Amino acid sequence: MDYYQSIASGFQESIELISVSVDGLVEPITLASSMCSDALLQEKKILCCGNGAGHAVAQIFSTSLLHRFEHERPALPALTLGSDSSTLSALASASANDVFSRQVRALGQPGDVLLCVAGTEGSASIIQAIRAAHEREMEVVVLSGGDNSDISSLLLPEDAELNVPSARAPRIIELQIMIIHCLCQLIEQSLFGNYDT
Repeated sequence: MDYYQSIASGFQESIELISVSVDGLVEPITLASSMCSDALLQEKKILCCGNGAGHAVAQIFSTSLLHRFEHERPALPALTLGSDSSTLSALASASANDVFSRQVRALGQPGDVLLCVAGTEGSASIIQAIRAAHEREMEVVVLSGGDNSDISSLLLPEDAELNVPSARAPRIIELQIMIIHCLCQLIEQSLFGNYDT
C-alpha cells in the first residue's frame, strides 16, 4: 500500500493552516509573551494546564521555562498543574471539573499567569481554572482551537486568547506547539536579550 498521498496530505494541510494563521496570531502571541515576561520580571510564576494532548503541550511550555528553551540561562518559575498523578487522582475522585481550579486557588497569587491549553471544545476543568485564576487576580493566556466561545466569553480585556482556526485536533496541536515555541523564544529574548546563533 502506498501511504505517500496520506502523508503528503497531512503535511500540506499543516502548511496551509500555518500560512493562514500567522497574521492573526502575531499580535496575541506578542501580547501573551509580554504578559508572561512582565510577570516573571516581577518574580511571579506561570501555572499551566491542559487536558489530554493539551496537557503535553502545557508541559512543553513549563519545561522549556524551568529548564531551558534554546540557550543556557537561569530557571524560570513555571509549573504544569495535574502532573502529579497522586494529586490528580485524588482531586478527580472528588470532582473532575475542579482538578485545575483547586490547584490554582492553592498555588496562584495575584500577578501570576495561568496558561491554559484547550482543544476544539471547551472543557469544564479549563473553565473552572480560568474562573479561579480571576478570583486570585491572575492574568490568563488561553491557547484554543476551533470554536471555544464558552472559554472566550470568560476572558477579561487584560487576558489573551491565541486561537488556532481549525476544527482538526492534530492540526491544532501542531500549531499550538509552534505557538509555545514562539512564546518561549520571545520570553527568553525579553528577559535575557538576543543570543548569537
